[in-house]
Amino acid sequence: MRLYAQTPARRNRQVLADLIAVALVAAAVWFALAVHDAIMMLAEPGRRVESSGDSLATELGNAGEAASNVPFVGDLLQKPLRSAADASTGIADAGQSMQDAVGQVATLTTVALIVVPVAVVLLLWLPARLRWIRRSMTVRRLFDAPGGADLLALRALTGPLSDLAALPTPAGGLADAWRRGDQEVIGELSRVALRRAGLRP
Repeated sequence: MRLYAQTPARRNRQVLADLIAVALVAAAVWFALAVHDAIMMLAEPGRRVESSGDSLATELGNAGEAASNVPFVGDLLQKPLRSAADASTGIADAGQSMQDAVGQVATLTTVALIVVPVAVVLLLWLPARLRWIRRSMTVRRLFDAPGGADLLALRALTGPLSDLAALPTPAGGLADAWRRGDQEVIGELSRVALRRAGLRP
């Protein structure tokens, strides 16, 4: 199986197309990761809220423990402080929830920004590459088979006339020479078909 053509012009076009496809995929991934980082910056307020809530809950919990040691009224003082500490924990949880939501949005956006462009690039690039690989294998197998040169010569005769312009025209024309089985003409025509496919004899 041949991945690239043997003729320089077609091979250069194929290499250029492959490089463009790789560059587009790399650019899509880079852009998606940059967008992910930008979206994750929105989670910073959530981190601050979580940190502040945790700190406040810890301080209020410590204050409640200290207040419980006050004689006679310790339990009365401890109860509202514990309630305030629980409320602060709820604030910290809200900050964490905000971070989780931002993280989910960032992940979904990143996946979409990678999958969609890569799918478009693959749909435009990959079928053409696979088609050429399959066609080149078929043409090469046909050329190597008995009588294959005759079929390729016929294919050259039915293709673009510009490909035949450089060939010397025998008496009666190329088609007549092919019908008569002129091996020299058949060889020239089959080489034209191979070149058209990007292959060499």
